[in-house]
Amino acid sequence: MFGYEKTGVGIPKNAPKKKGILRFFELFFRKFWKLIEVNILYTVFFIPLVLALYAVLKVSSAAVTVLMTVICMVVFVLTIGPATAGVIKILRNYTIEKHAFILTDFKKAFTENYKKSMAMGLIDILFFSVISAAMYVYPKLAKEYENNFILILFVICVSMALVAVMMNFYTFLMIVATDVSFKNVLKNSLVLSLVALKKNLLTLFITLLIIIAFAVAIIWNLSFMFLLPFIPASIIGFIICFNSYPIVQKYVINPYYEQRGEVNPEIITSDSDDGVLFEDKGGSEKPIVKKKKKKGKTIS
Repeated sequence: MFGYEKTGVGIPKNAPKKKGILRFFELFFRKFWKLIEVNILYTVFFIPLVLALYAVLKVSSAAVTVLMTVICMVVFVLTIGPATAGVIKILRNYTIEKHAFILTDFKKAFTENYKKSMAMGLIDILFFSVISAAMYVYPKLAKEYENNFILILFVICVSMALVAVMMNFYTFLMIVATDVSFKNVLKNSLVLSLVALKKNLLTLFITLLIIIAFAVAIIWNLSFMFLLPFIPASIIGFIICFNSYPIVQKYVINPYYEQRGEVNPEIITSDSDDGVLFEDKGGSEKPIVKKKKKKGKTIS
């Protein structure tokens, strides 16, 4: 039995932190319900896309379909990038164990990074739309013309898509965490996608596994679609932030502070105890043993 009156030794202040996959799961389970809230918030910004799809499939009037689709797609293009920046800001805070107020921090990241993140969202939509169409067309052309040379173009498209996906591991992180120009965001993202190729491929592999698992589950039973507003997007984003933000710190943020002779405030060092008024003795004090009271003599 555990007693609340019993005092333990406490948690040592400088106890070694878990690393790697152990730290990931520690943070993941600690923030699990918060991740669901973040996912629900992010799902709201996909409603225009769902409405556009509904208009195409269900609305019989051609004029209404076109009008509804255009309006919904414009709203989606204008908001999905900033919404992604807001979500990434929250998830990045979770990975560095910094508190985040979901609605407040989301709104702040959404508004402060609107131009860059909206432009990034637009570039992503245009690029992946074009590259997806090319990847669909080239194999058909190669088969129709019996020319395998066309498949080289298909391979090039696949390679470009993979690089673009790995660049996206860093673009929104740098938008919300740094003040570099949009041009440098793209350039640095390209460099980091190649410099940290091994970790990027690992991140890509894990995210693809999650996407494939959900796709197979939905094909097997459509009921799994009801999980989409609650789980996958925030988990994938959390994995990306956990794996990719240390790379941004190492190659982009830390060098900035080093040039100025300063230390990145996101990095907690053991030397940060100077000038503290109270010292945390967690782990060093002895447990308090409660003494039993002796029964006094009764005078009759």
